[in-house]
Amino acid sequence: MLHSYAVTNFQSFRERIEVDLKVNLRAPATDWIASSSTGHRIVKVLGAIGANGAGKTALLKPMAFLAWFLRDSFGAPLEADIPVQPHAAALSEPIELECTADLDGQLWRYTLRCTPRRVLHEALYRKGERFRYVFIREWDEARQGYKVKQEDFGLDPAKAEAVRPNVSMISWAAQYGVPLAMRLAAAQIYSNVNVLGRMPASDQVVLQAAQFFHANELLRDEAQRLLCSWDLGLSGIHIQELEATNPLQPEQKQKLWIPFGHHKSHGHPFALPFHVESSGTKSAFALLSLLLPALHSGGLAVIDEFESDLHPHMINAILDLFASSRTNPRNAQLVFTSHAIEVLNLLEKYHIVLVEKNAECESSATRLDRIADARSDVNLYAKYMAGAFGAVPNL
Repeated sequence: MLHSYAVTNFQSFRERIEVDLKVNLRAPATDWIASSSTGHRIVKVLGAIGANGAGKTALLKPMAFLAWFLRDSFGAPLEADIPVQPHAAALSEPIELECTADLDGQLWRYTLRCTPRRVLHEALYRKGERFRYVFIREWDEARQGYKVKQEDFGLDPAKAEAVRPNVSMISWAAQYGVPLAMRLAAAQIYSNVNVLGRMPASDQVVLQAAQFFHANELLRDEAQRLLCSWDLGLSGIHIQELEATNPLQPEQKQKLWIPFGHHKSHGHPFALPFHVESSGTKSAFALLSLLLPALHSGGLAVIDEFESDLHPHMINAILDLFASSRTNPRNAQLVFTSHAIEVLNLLEKYHIVLVEKNAECESSATRLDRIADARSDVNLYAKYMAGAFGAVPNL
């Protein structure tokens, strides 16, 4: 489970901010809080709210970036930049990221300091009585190469020092069969965010979701059950495999998986391709292709504007997927942003992060329970709407 992550000089977050998912023993026991394998109490759902342009999407990007960097950066072109962006007023300063999570009953901490051109520092620590390094990688400017220290990591020293500047040591070591690196690189993070921001539920994203569900019958059946129960007018779905011709290269064929929604009218069944279904139906279908794998594996879903195109009443149904032990037996987590302030009526203050941006275009993020006026006996929705907590548009 994810315990916390922190960033410095990352997009609009110039100063260090920490997103903390841990709660202490004073927090009331609810279905939204789980005990991790390391004995910590961790929230399963954390939502970020704030004005447009405050930095909510930027708050999610570090985890989406780390998922790519630890898993796939080995495949980046040799001279490609690392896809991170410092604050526009601090372009010459490095970016720093830190992440703490438990895995296989142990607590791990990963740290990264980099520029878009190269990794300057990268380290992995494992918690025993205290955190001890598994590897530390430092850029040596004088010799234009890396110094690497290892403690039970298992990567050949010559291969370790040959790591490319734009590649994570974990992704690098995974390619050489290092078991720990392969385990860490396989961590399951599902997101609709990339380096450019949120990927809306376009027809292409819907086709990708259909391809995923075509290959995963168990999750396809669960998606069908949920979609039919959410008052979308569906009585079922099916996915049809088709072969299409590339109009630019007619000799090339490609497979497509087209989702169809089942409907009934006056007892007569009919099917519609999803491209003519409502935006809400398409968004729900695409969203489930990210949430259900996380729920099934016990992973992390990082979702920007998860209520996009959906009726506000559906928010509770989606959040309940993570609260219920039936649908979330492995304590999967959801970190999301939303403009649906109704979440303040659904979640406790431990599950809400307020994001705002000051006059210098610098974002900040504060968990709601760390604001003095956010007492348990107040109406959080009313107080927020009245501007008592900040993080509202100044119109």
